[in-house]
Amino acid sequence: MRAALVALSLVVAGAACADEAFVTNQTGDDLTVLDLADGKAVATIPIGGKPAGVAVSADGARVYVTSPEGKSLAVIDAGARKVIDRIPLEGGPLGVAVHPSGSPVFVADWYAKHILVVDPVARAVIARVDVGASPSGLAVTPDGATLLSADRDSDQVSFVDLKTLQRVATVPVGQRPFGVTIDRDGRRAYTANVASNDVSVIDIATQKVVGVVTVGERPYVVGLAGGKAFVSNQYAESVSVFDVSTLQTLATIPVGEYPEGVGVSTDQTKIYVANWFSNAMSVIDVATLKVEKSFDVGDGPRAFGAFIRATPVQAKP
Repeated sequence: MRAALVALSLVVAGAACADEAFVTNQTGDDLTVLDLADGKAVATIPIGGKPAGVAVSADGARVYVTSPEGKSLAVIDAGARKVIDRIPLEGGPLGVAVHPSGSPVFVADWYAKHILVVDPVARAVIARVDVGASPSGLAVTPDGATLLSADRDSDQVSFVDLKTLQRVATVPVGQRPFGVTIDRDGRRAYTANVASNDVSVIDIATQKVVGVVTVGERPYVVGLAGGKAFVSNQYAESVSVFDVSTLQTLATIPVGEYPEGVGVSTDQTKIYVANWFSNAMSVIDVATLKVEKSFDVGDGPRAFGAFIRATPVQAKP
């Protein structure tokens, strides 16, 4: 609710919004902050521990970054563009998601079969939720009621009730699901299945797979915009696009080498794809389905998670 009120206040005030990207650079051990209006880096933030997962809070105030080798969660003040805390964690923290209210933060332990529930103010793990093997991507429904975990080595998605912090269902999907994405209405979820080269479409209310779409080789993440799904295909160096209503393939778009993270502009007109081996971000126009430009980022960008932040811009006099 607080995040929704913040967004509403910006609209009422007539303020425009410009997007920023917070891109984790795993090889470079840092995070690049990009002004997406011109593609310029406005900050480089040292992280350490081979950062991979990233999640911007709904109100844009905080950014959370996981370090699998550093076994920690970095807390970043998004406006000041600096690390304000590092919370020690166990295992191999990878995927990360933030509750719409701003707390708690959910972190997938890649080495275990559980999700760590972190209170960022108390700097503590307050619960552990049992899920499947090697949980990777995480996503929370817009109403804050349910967490979805892509359990890579169990070929399933776990549903977690966030009131009880208990798993309430598992849904079999394709082979080795990695990224999981929920649409803005909270109706459907999409998993990119690395080993079966497809996307599973899940109806969240019924907790059932309602469609499977074949995509390129080694898909990792799905982004949603303009009634379309955009899927990064690592080995194919492309993005597959399909219509979310008909599940029909619309295009295959060449991008950089080893694309992984996929972000969506707040106005849903642009798709941003982090190309892990090209050290670049491709910008795709949602309407034309073409790459418009490419932005330089750091060394080994993954941007695995929700890495786009809408920032308020002061109106000119």
